[in-house]
Amino acid sequence: MSQLVTIFGGSGFVGRYIARRMAKEGWRVRVAVRHPNEALFVKPYGVVGQVEPVLCNIRDEASVVQALQGADAVVNCVGVLAEIGKNSFVALQRDGAARIARLAATHGVTRLVHLSAIGADADSKSLYSQTKAGGEQAVLAAFPAAVVLRPSIIFGAEDAFFNRFAAMSQFGPVLPIIGAETKFQPVYVDDVAQAAVSGALGRAKPGIYELGGPEICSFRELMEKMLVVIQRRRLVLNVPFFAARLMALGFDTAQFLTLGLLKNGMITRDQVKNLGSDNVVGQTAKTLADLGIEPLAMTSVLPDYLWRFRPSGQYAAIKDSSRNLKSH
Repeated sequence: MSQLVTIFGGSGFVGRYIARRMAKEGWRVRVAVRHPNEALFVKPYGVVGQVEPVLCNIRDEASVVQALQGADAVVNCVGVLAEIGKNSFVALQRDGAARIARLAATHGVTRLVHLSAIGADADSKSLYSQTKAGGEQAVLAAFPAAVVLRPSIIFGAEDAFFNRFAAMSQFGPVLPIIGAETKFQPVYVDDVAQAAVSGALGRAKPGIYELGGPEICSFRELMEKMLVVIQRRRLVLNVPFFAARLMALGFDTAQFLTLGLLKNGMITRDQVKNLGSDNVVGQTAKTLADLGIEPLAMTSVLPDYLWRFRPSGQYAAIKDSSRNLKSH
């Protein structure tokens, strides 16, 4: 019988790519998610019955134990960029990660891969970064042979970064951003998935890896590159941090006062804190190169999924080429 991997958060942005790659490796894949009926799209990643979504809430001990039954390897992709209700940074990124690692160790799991983030720091002003660091510490304490992956901003067809700002660019001549000079090193989602699979298959040495692409750019430069791809001319306007903090306070307060009915999908105070720090691979860190992975550049991927934000959408290339035709 083929080996089994449990992927917590396996229907999410990164998790689905890991699930697809593990299925191609011949493994049975258990996709542990809170809403399995919304994760049925993962089933065609393998042959009939090879990839199965199952119910799991990592805040619940019994739920995690059930998801781990019979698993040879575990990948934890669960994380949030903004807190909503009981799904807090502490509950998911620290306590949830600790629970998965502890139970994996006691249930005979051979290998564990944990998805963290560049900037994980117990001394950070950001609770997101603090809990990412707390999760890493708990994982390595319970499962010392774990592989911990710290990606920079991840891009790909389903991303919430370039897609979000490309959509914003459709509604006016100005594209506002916070932390215009903050540096990022975007990494392609399938490169992250390949790194996770290396860990799950035992091809990666235990330890912490920081994952970034071949380009380091400021936030402003990333937006300028994106605007070229979607063929729009916009003024990239930097919002000062003091103004951003006031905006975020307003959005967070609205969410709190409405008991979460009005979700803050714009910017949170914690996100403003994160945008004040560079998000790039450390000079002494182990990287994709240590895993034998050559990262893809943004320019080779962005046009494949951002074309829909161009003024002419799918017909942009046809219109561009028609301009070169000579009239007769």
